Amino acid sequence: MSNVLVIVYSYTGTSRRVAELLCSQQNWPLASITEVQPRAGGLGSLRCVIDSLLRRRPAIRYDGPPPTDFDAVVLVSPIWLLRLASPMRAFVARQRGRLPDVAVLSVMGGQGAPNAAAEIARILDRAPILSSSVTMREVDDGSCAAKLQAFGTAVRDAENSHDVVRPVTLSPQSS
Repeated sequence: MSNVLVIVYSYTGTSRRVAELLCSQQNWPLASITEVQPRAGGLGSLRCVIDSLLRRRPAIRYDGPPPTDFDAVVLVSPIWLLRLASPMRAFVARQRGRLPDVAVLSVMGGQGAPNAAAEIARILDRAPILSSSVTMREVDDGSCAAKLQAFGTAVRDAENSHDVVRPVTLSPQSS
């Protein structure tokens, strides 16, 4: 059985809820990314927009075990303006050489997950083993639970086979 760590950045708490549900379903540990300068109110939201447009990498803190202690990591992050959230971008860039196989789970309003997975692939110089997304609506109404269970199973299967897996029902890149 593969050893998987889930790493989450969450601005509003929605991505954290997704990561916690995935961890409870799969019995995987959870690690967190936080920002040195937290975002709050309207100015915090404006920083999200500016950071996305300029693809900035803000100062972050990582609270969790070393990713090198695991066979794979699942990166759970929101989408900002159709792009990867800047704190996750900063984490991936900082940990680039220390990340084992990576799976990407994006939380979005409706679009942008393929862009986030592609950006992570560019930073790492390798494709994620799996990428998928859930919408905020699916999180709010609880309908994402089955999708997360299938994603967790697919991550385990991909890690056990060491193949890049992009099932049509899980990955926007497969269409």
